[in-house]
Amino acid sequence: MKVIITGATGMVGEGVLLECLDNYAVKKVLMINRKPSAIKHPKLQELIVLDFMQLSRYSDDLKDYDACFYCAGVSSVGTNEIKYTYVTYDTTLAFARALSEINPKMVFNFVTGSHTDTSENGKIMWARVKGKTENDLMKLPFRGQYNFRPGFMKPFKEQKNVKTFFKIMIPLFPLLFPKKSLTLKDVGQAMINTVKEGYPKQILEIEDIKALAEL
Repeated sequence: MKVIITGATGMVGEGVLLECLDNYAVKKVLMINRKPSAIKHPKLQELIVLDFMQLSRYSDDLKDYDACFYCAGVSSVGTNEIKYTYVTYDTTLAFARALSEINPKMVFNFVTGSHTDTSENGKIMWARVKGKTENDLMKLPFRGQYNFRPGFMKPFKEQKNVKTFFKIMIPLFPLLFPKKSLTLKDVGQAMINTVKEGYPKQILEIEDIKALAEL
């Protein structure tokens, strides 16, 4: 399969990218970034897109892909609702709509978060915004669209984009909260398996991600 990955300069995207590069089922990876990455691999190509709202300008580079693993995003900490909505909802939907027109037979996976609020009416800002994003992504005419709601994710040892405070928690969190913990290998493998096998749910909680990774 051929996949597109966004967010490879962040922890989740980098982990999913490493699993795709290591996985025999993935033959080609197109990494879409706003700035160049130092990662090099025979399977890997890079496309610099400064404005994700203008993805349709690059349609010739995006044809014939089987999946997009959308891992780009921003923390809600210190971010107001207008800015957070623009990055999380407006940009994601514009990107996904453009891809759905170019490759309607692809699978589109979105990394969201545990406790996302699909009612869109809750008190927690980030959960409402991600809930609306999930809801509207599920309406797009992809072959498959899945929303990943991971908890704590243990990165690969070779990952570079891991914050210091997170590194401190890595040995402790799986021991304290095993049911809320995943590895980024699990997440990447589960994403690959949405393309190979599919899954009966469009919203994947931690237990779904673990089950899908084992298929």
